[in-house]
Amino acid sequence: MSSQKNEKKSKPQYNVLQNTAWMIRLAWEEKEKKVLVLSLFIALFSVAINLLNLYVVPTILAAVETQAPVGELLGTILFFAAALMFCNAATTYLSENVFFGRVTLRGAILSRLVTKHLTTSYSNTNDEKYLNSFNKAASSCGNNYEATEIIWTRLTTLLKNILGFLLYLLLLTAVNPLLFGLILVTSVISYFLSKYTDSYYRTHSEEHRKLHSRRFYVESRRTDTVSAKDIRIFGLRPWLEELYRKSMTAYEAFYRRAETRVFWGAVVDLFFTFLRNAVAYAYLIGLVLSGGLNTAEFLLYFSAVSGFADWITGFISEFSLLRRESLDLSVVRETLEYPECFTFEEGEELIPDNTKKYELRLENVTFQYPGTDSPILKNISFTLRPGEKIAVVGLNGAGKTTLVKLVCGLLDPTAGRVLLDGQDIRQYNRRDYYKLFSSVFQEFLVLPATIAANVAQSETDIDLERVKSCIEKAGLTAKVESESRGYDTLLNHDVYDDAIELSGGETQRLMLARALYKDAPFIILDEPTAALDPIAESEMYNKYHDMTRDRSSIYISHRLASTRFCDRILFIENGIIAEEGTHDTLLSRGGRYAELFNVQSEYYKEGGNDDDEQNN
Repeated sequence: MSSQKNEKKSKPQYNVLQNTAWMIRLAWEEKEKKVLVLSLFIALFSVAINLLNLYVVPTILAAVETQAPVGELLGTILFFAAALMFCNAATTYLSENVFFGRVTLRGAILSRLVTKHLTTSYSNTNDEKYLNSFNKAASSCGNNYEATEIIWTRLTTLLKNILGFLLYLLLLTAVNPLLFGLILVTSVISYFLSKYTDSYYRTHSEEHRKLHSRRFYVESRRTDTVSAKDIRIFGLRPWLEELYRKSMTAYEAFYRRAETRVFWGAVVDLFFTFLRNAVAYAYLIGLVLSGGLNTAEFLLYFSAVSGFADWITGFISEFSLLRRESLDLSVVRETLEYPECFTFEEGEELIPDNTKKYELRLENVTFQYPGTDSPILKNISFTLRPGEKIAVVGLNGAGKTTLVKLVCGLLDPTAGRVLLDGQDIRQYNRRDYYKLFSSVFQEFLVLPATIAANVAQSETDIDLERVKSCIEKAGLTAKVESESRGYDTLLNHDVYDDAIELSGGETQRLMLARALYKDAPFIILDEPTAALDPIAESEMYNKYHDMTRDRSSIYISHRLASTRFCDRILFIENGIIAEEGTHDTLLSRGGRYAELFNVQSEYYKEGGNDDDEQNN
C-alpha cells in the first residue's frame, strides 16, 4: 500500500504529449522556429535516403534484366547517386544548422531555471524538495545529451520512424498482410526481450554503483601519494591488497550475472530474427518460383522485411526514450512552476522612503524549520523603534540568524506576525520589502567584478562619486587608490587572472561601503566580523554605528562586548528572549548575560585574544 502511495506521489505532472507541446511553444516563444522546420526536413530526408537505398539495387537489377539501353542504365545509376548525394548533403547541412537552435533553446530553459532560483521565495532555498527538484532540472540542461536538447533528436528520429513505418507498411501489405503481422509480432517480441535483458544494469544500478565506488576507492588509496606514509608506517599493503581482491571479485561476479542474462537474451533474439527472415524468405521464394515476383521485386521485398523490422523497433525504442526524457522535462516544468511562499508582483507596492521613520515589530512570532521536532524561536515579541540600535546576542544555535531572517522577510513566521508600521509584511510585494534593508550576513557575496560594481551592486548606472564617498567612510580609500586601476580593479581570482584578493578586514570594509551605498532605512549585521579578533570586530561595529547613526539597526554578535554601544540588547536562549536591556543594566542584574560576558572577559584576559589573532 505504501509503495503505491509513493508511486502516486512521484507521478509526473505532465505527459509526453504535453511536454512535446511545451517544447514546441518554447521554440516559438524564443524565435527559434527554424528548429521545428529543420527537424521536419531532417526526418523527411532521412526517410528519403532509406527509400533510395532500398530501391537502388532492385531498380538497377530490373534494368539489367530487361536489357535496358546502356544510356538508360547509366542514367538510372546517376539519378540514384545524385539523389543520395543530395539527400545526405542536405541532412548533414540541416543537422549542423539545427544544432545551434537546439543549444539556444536548452540555454533558454537553463536561463529560466536560474532566474527562478535567484528570485524564488528564500524559504524555498531551504526546502529539500525544491532543492532536489532544481538540481535535477539543472542537470537536465547540463550538456547536449540531456533531455532539454536531446529531445529534439528523439522527436526527429521518432517522426522518421513513423514515416518509414507507414511507407514500408504500404509496401509489404501489397504483398501479403500476414507477412506484415509476422514481422510486427517478432519485432515487438525481440524489442521487449532486449529491453528485459538490458534492464539488469538499470534495476541493479545501486548495487553496481556501490561495487564501482568500493573498487575505485580501494584502487585510488593504493596509488594515492597522500596515503603512502600510512601504508608504509602501519604496514597496510597486505590489507589493501586483500580489500582490492575482494572488491574485484564482487565486481566481476556482478558483470558475469549481467552478461549471462544479456547472452541468453541475444540467443532468443537471434532465434526470432531467424524465424522472421526464414518465413519471409521462404514465402518470397515461393512467389518467385510461382512467377508472382521477378528477381528485382524479390530483392526489394526481402530488403523491406528487414527494414520494416528496424522501423518498428526504432519507433518503440525512440518512444521509450522519449518517455524517459519526458520525465526529466516534467521535473524542469515543475521546478519552474514551483509554488511561491511569498507574495511578489501581485502584492501591495511598497516604495522605500529614506526620509520616513519606520517602526518594525515582531508580534508573538514562532518559527519552526520544516522537518524539525520543535520551534527554534517561540513567541518572540519586540519593537524596533525608528533610529534605534538593537543587539541580538546568545550562544550558537540560539536562533539569532533565524530571527534576523524573519525581520528581513527572508522567512515567514510559523505563527505570529512581522509588522511594518502596524501592517503585516505578507501583504506587500516581498521584493519591495527587501529594499528597506541593507544587510551584511556571516557569509557575503564578493562579485567577480570591479570594486565599484561590488559597492553599487550593479555594473550599469554606477554613481562613482557616491561609491568613492562610501569607500572613504568605510576606511578603504587608501587601499583602492593604491591599485593601478583604482575603482575599476577587479575582484575574484577564480574568474579573473588579474584580479586582486582583499584581506578579511578589507573585505569587511567593502561590505560596509556596500551597505552605505544602498542607504536603506534598516541596517542588519549578522556576525559579518566573526572571523576577526575581538578588538578588530569591536572597531568594525563602532564604525558601522558611526556611519549609520540615523538608521534603525540590528546587530548580531556572539562576542557580547562588541555590541555594548547599542540602545538595547536582546539575549536569546532556548528560543525566547531570556533577558532584555542595556549592556550595563544586564550586567547589574547578574543573570545569564552577565555570566557569559564574564566568561568571555576572562578568556580574553588569559590570552584567547592572542590565539584568535594568530589564527587570523
